[in-house]
Parts: sequence; structure tokens; C-alpha cells
Amino acid sequence: MNEVRTLDAIDRRIVALLQADATLTNADLADRVGASAASCWRRVRALETSGLLGATVRLVDPAAVGRGVNVLCNVRIRSHSMDARQEFERFVDARPEVVECFSMSGEWDYLLRIVVADVADYNGFLMQTLLGHPSVAGASSHFALSMTKYTTALPL
Repeated sequence: MNEVRTLDAIDRRIVALLQADATLTNADLADRVGASAASCWRRVRALETSGLLGATVRLVDPAAVGRGVNVLCNVRIRSHSMDARQEFERFVDARPEVVECFSMSGEWDYLLRIVVADVADYNGFLMQTLLGHPSVAGASSHFALSMTKYTTALPL
């Protein structure tokens, strides 16, 4: 289990601002949170060192790169042994079209979010790749008609 870190008001503002715009300069960030640039820099470094702040990335518009279709796919695996789960998770990790994977409780073992160009693209992935994997017993697919909310920002 991860240790929950208590954040003071300035750290909360820093994290909230960086979740919204990671390109803020240290000077802009310090100005917005009401701290000196040196203090703000030390706080950001401490948040990074503690693991609270992870990698800085730029988000890509999926439609702009021809990956505008989101599919949520429930997967059932044949065996729940440690080796079988690790093999499936390595397989998923190596597949670029699988952008999220959750180990689930309940009827299905995993939930995948898969981004593809179109239904034919997904059909190829499903039939030749996913269902062809030896650890997969079955899958159920759900196509997203639209995305009504998407955020990477966590509530603080």
C-alpha cells in the first residue's frame, strides 16, 4: 500500500496547478501559489522525490493521430496463477493500442481501454491478437459513443 502524504495548502495549490498545466515556469508557479521561487522549486522537487508527482507528459488528441475510437474491453483469463497473470500483463504492456489496464474484481478479470482507428482496426486486434493470446479465455467489448468527461487531474 502507498503511504498517503499530507499536503499543506501551498503544496495542494502547486499540485493542482501542475495537474492543469505542467508547462508553468517555476516563477509563474511560485507567483500563483504565493511563495518564493526558491521555496517553490524545493517543494516541487520534494513532491517529485516522494513520488507524489510523476512524469511530466503532453497529452495527444487521439482523433488527431487517427485513434478516435475508444473500446472498453472486459477480459477473462484461462488461469489465475501468478505466471498466467504476469504473462497476460506483459502482453498488455507491449500493446500500444491498450492505453489502460485494470485488474478487476467480479465476473471479469481485466478491463482494458483500447484506442483504435475504427471498428475494422479493433476487429483485427480482437480476433488476431487479443483472443489469439493463450492466456485469454474470452472478451466482451463496449464501444464508447462519445467521451463526456476525461481528466488526468486527481481531486485534492
